[in-house]
Amino acid sequence: MQPADHALESPEKVASRMDDGSGALSFAELEATSNQVAHLLRRERLASGDCLAILAGASTRYHVVCWGARRVGCYYTAISTRLTVEEVAYILEDSGARLLFLDRAHADVGLEAAARVGVPVVASLDEAVGEVPSLDAAIAGLPTVRVEGETEGADMLYSSGTTGRPKGVRTPLTGAPFGSPNALVLLCSGLYGMGTDTVYLSPAPAYHAAPLRFTLVAQALGGTTVLMERFEPERFLADIERWAVTHTQVVPTMLVRLSKLEEAVWQRYDLSSLRCIIHAAAPCPVPVKAAMIERFGPILHEYYAGTEGNGFVAIDSPTWLAHPGSVGKPLVGTVHVLDEAGREVGPGEEGTIFFEGGGEFSYHNDPERTAASRNQLGWSTLGDIGYLDEEGFLYLTDRRAFMIISGGVNVYPQEAENVLVTHPKVADAAVFGVPNEDLGEEVKAVVEPIDWADAGPALAAELLAYCRNQLAHYKCPRTVDFERHLPRADTGKLYKRELRARYWPAGTPGAQ
Repeated sequence: MQPADHALESPEKVASRMDDGSGALSFAELEATSNQVAHLLRRERLASGDCLAILAGASTRYHVVCWGARRVGCYYTAISTRLTVEEVAYILEDSGARLLFLDRAHADVGLEAAARVGVPVVASLDEAVGEVPSLDAAIAGLPTVRVEGETEGADMLYSSGTTGRPKGVRTPLTGAPFGSPNALVLLCSGLYGMGTDTVYLSPAPAYHAAPLRFTLVAQALGGTTVLMERFEPERFLADIERWAVTHTQVVPTMLVRLSKLEEAVWQRYDLSSLRCIIHAAAPCPVPVKAAMIERFGPILHEYYAGTEGNGFVAIDSPTWLAHPGSVGKPLVGTVHVLDEAGREVGPGEEGTIFFEGGGEFSYHNDPERTAASRNQLGWSTLGDIGYLDEEGFLYLTDRRAFMIISGGVNVYPQEAENVLVTHPKVADAAVFGVPNEDLGEEVKAVVEPIDWADAGPALAAELLAYCRNQLAHYKCPRTVDFERHLPRADTGKLYKRELRARYWPAGTPGAQ
């Protein structure tokens, strides 16, 4: 399925718009301009298997470039707008990008990074930047008809780098004709009920895997996508009412922030159009999710998967209420939980989660990391810790990279974080290990209070008692520090290593 199908049936229907109503793009316009981008790429001598990169904020033009790349069998790499010149240059070079698209807001970083590694900047998605033309100018006069020999391209995305240098995830191109149905299209239509009547609200940036992939799927199915520049809890509710949103996808941090809204705010908006809320990316605190199901109704769908596409686990609201805290059962691949010796463990025992029989992937230019993600049977892991219950439902504990070893005992900080964010005075929390002479590491919490005036010894003592009331003491922080804003990406990913590095001497493992 592709824009051409919907351009013929409903040419004036909006394929994509910004949530303020600007930049609306019809399916006819999406079809024509993405064809022009495909001709531009051919003119620049990009062939199937070549890569281009995009460094830009939320924009309907983002989709135009992605669809154009897909038409000519290219990989497209969406780069985080949070990165520095050095980090962007690394991704451009590592991905083998032949061209860069950017926007005015990120031109300084993009132009310098591209110059360092010799990648041409072909267009700006919005307005011209110096000698770089706007996208409209770059494709002006190019044919609006389809290029010959269309073949399906794919994204090649990089991890957020929360536990180390970003790694590129490259899946093999299928060689299938452009518009061939893929697994995600089938999943979204079958599991989430997405179709031509879908209005999909995307509150996260396009450079992240889920927002990018799901918005393109919504368009492939003939739905309309509504893009937010950044997530704001009340604006999110207002957008649902304004655009009669049917589907959206969030991360647990967004659900936490929604849960902190006053009742009066909820009462201002009509949310009756909403049929499906999808969430993923991290474990969601059980009380928060329970509250959101009560608020929105049993329309929350959770999944566990990664950019790597090596497996897919899912659960709906009624099933979750019967198995609170679970992320469900696998729909793609078979789940195994292995101990440190690589042996499969029994129900209720924690270990590293592996997928058998899921999608194939490799980490670009990193055969060692690719090999480290597999075991001797060829099963692959994302590095997450969890366990299966007696019925085969999967529960996530934390990422192995975040595990704290205190006095020889493994502590998974996600448990304490999930408790702390439910406190009414806490907006966000991060828990990690810091040096301790006797124990090796001790548990530390860094908290972002809702009201900065509350930060201080009294709130710290209150939070420690709150945590110890709900968890074994060894899992709880020994001390609490406060920050006005925790370093989170717009996707909700916490850059925990930035916090950890402040507490560890330079050059030690904890500072990485």
